[in-house]
Amino acid sequence: MPRPPPPLVVACLATLGVLLVLVWIGPVLLGVDPHAPDWDALSLPPLADAAHPLGTDAIGRDVLARSLVGGRLSLGIGVLASAIALAIGMAWGAVAGYAGGAVERAMVRVLDVLSALPFLLIVILLLTLFERSLWLMLAAIGGYVWIDLARVVRAEAARLRETPFVLAARASGARFDQVLRWHLVPNLLPIALVYLGLILPQAILVESFLGFLGLSVDEPSASWGTLLAEGAQELDTAPWTLLVPAVFLTATLAAFQFLGDGLRDWLDVRGGGALRDAAATA
Repeated sequence: MPRPPPPLVVACLATLGVLLVLVWIGPVLLGVDPHAPDWDALSLPPLADAAHPLGTDAIGRDVLARSLVGGRLSLGIGVLASAIALAIGMAWGAVAGYAGGAVERAMVRVLDVLSALPFLLIVILLLTLFERSLWLMLAAIGGYVWIDLARVVRAEAARLRETPFVLAARASGARFDQVLRWHLVPNLLPIALVYLGLILPQAILVESFLGFLGLSVDEPSASWGTLLAEGAQELDTAPWTLLVPAVFLTATLAAFQFLGDGLRDWLDVRGGGALRDAAATA
């Protein structure tokens, strides 16, 4: 009988579910335009007005509504960039681990070189030199967080390369791509999905950092990073403009991080420590 998920996993999934519902439905339920200034409610503190339960910023925009709308962008970019990283890391790691020999060594050396590059600086330069766009940001963040995933997948693919079912498939005449598609990828996917829970918060954090530097979206759009930057400028007069998006960002990052840890432990129990062994040999 399958082992039930641990309480930590259930709690993290519930927290993330509530956050997703809030960021997508919350602004509609509030009935407040997050980008429209209310010149009669400038820098209202929390609970001072029922129409703005968590206060307003310096030009009267609702802090809660802007934090929820900003969460849509931050979570959306984090999820899409992580999906890009998952595709690249899975493909690179599976091919390197199954190919073995000189091909594997060359691909691992490429990972070593990429790990040594100041990728965050490169991302900042790309967003500074070229016109900012959602696709450029997705590609930059996805290209930044895939390397560790590729290492873990490569180590597990190298272990699976010598398992009886893979050897039997090769002996029966299966091609390289057929072995990858039918035998390796289905067995690598659980580990990759667990690791996805660890790179998702990293992608969200990178987007928030770029937003804090002013390299994310432009006004009137907002992300948690841009809201943190705005809140830092109003910290002396309206600290809630910083605290509200910071609480949302911290809760999201913590939930994803604990979810990844919980799934990893759950996979170790069910799979005999496969993820731990792969990470140790990466």
